[in-house]
Amino acid sequence: MIKTDILIIGAGPTGLFTVFEAGLLKLKCHIIDALAQPGGQLSEIYPKKPIYDIPGFPEVMAGKLIDNLIEQGKQFQPGFTLGERAETIEKQDDGSFIVTTNKGTQHHTKVVAIAGGLGSFEPRKPLIPNIHEFEDKGVAYMIKDPEVYRDKKVVIAGGGDSALDWSIYLADIAKEVTLIHRRNEFRGALDSVEKVRELKLLGKINLITPGEVVGLAGIEKLDQVVVETPDGEVTLEADAFIPLFGLSPKLGPIGDWGLEIEKNAIKVNNALDYQTNIPGVFAIGDVNTYPGKLKLILCGFHEATMMCQAAYQIVNPGKRYVMKYTTVSGIDGFDGTRKEAEKAVVQAID
Repeated sequence: MIKTDILIIGAGPTGLFTVFEAGLLKLKCHIIDALAQPGGQLSEIYPKKPIYDIPGFPEVMAGKLIDNLIEQGKQFQPGFTLGERAETIEKQDDGSFIVTTNKGTQHHTKVVAIAGGLGSFEPRKPLIPNIHEFEDKGVAYMIKDPEVYRDKKVVIAGGGDSALDWSIYLADIAKEVTLIHRRNEFRGALDSVEKVRELKLLGKINLITPGEVVGLAGIEKLDQVVVETPDGEVTLEADAFIPLFGLSPKLGPIGDWGLEIEKNAIKVNNALDYQTNIPGVFAIGDVNTYPGKLKLILCGFHEATMMCQAAYQIVNPGKRYVMKYTTVSGIDGFDGTRKEAEKAVVQAID
């Protein structure tokens, strides 16, 4: 039986930042994640993709952000149960919980923080009869390492941000990039659409719209992609076909825990602490929903911070907590007094 103050379900950015915020409050954390490594979508789906809306980072690679979050929380020595999925939850007479994974690992905790992002994911696959024959033989539904496509002929299908962003990124890596979308209009950000059209004029991206990939061919691996256009079928040479039609999120077993669900997300009380309809169980990050919800990493960080304040009161009932700023007391200084920390700062300046 693994015992902890806060059990975090999901090792994505929000879950990892929770470790740091809880650590400042002297709360012990343990994380469960179905993936074999921390990082959630950022590590599993797009570790090499740049992120632009993290405060203080004009640009940071998704994988690097995860590395930084792990390093930031390491000082508080969190525990991990990786490669296992949270399966069941049982409330105890004292208000605590026992959460058991699909492999039978039990966790005893006073607080549960569900930070599972959008849940587990399955790629939306195009309806091409033989596509399964080329999976891992040229067909991929996500890009983990763009270097795999260096000097290759790559065909990307899709009309959203992922298709646009990866077409732009691979234009400087692949031998040839062809972006195919069934409509002339794209759903992605306008600046990305303009960048793709600019790269088309420069001869760095081939753009086929409207068009749809209807066939794949090859002997031991993918060699050709068949595209249906208004003028008839076109056959392209291709080393890789990457259909980026999004992912279908599923809450999995958590959806059967008696939580209030709305459109595949967990409803929470955002006016207070992001607690669910089950006292002691919180939902933070993309997995939750409330009026005005924005599915952004930095919003998940805020929610984690507020949740930890509420968790402190559950773990330490009746104990008063006085918030201290890390700029004054540092990390280790949370056990000292503000006055002593301020004195040290003054002495350092002098």
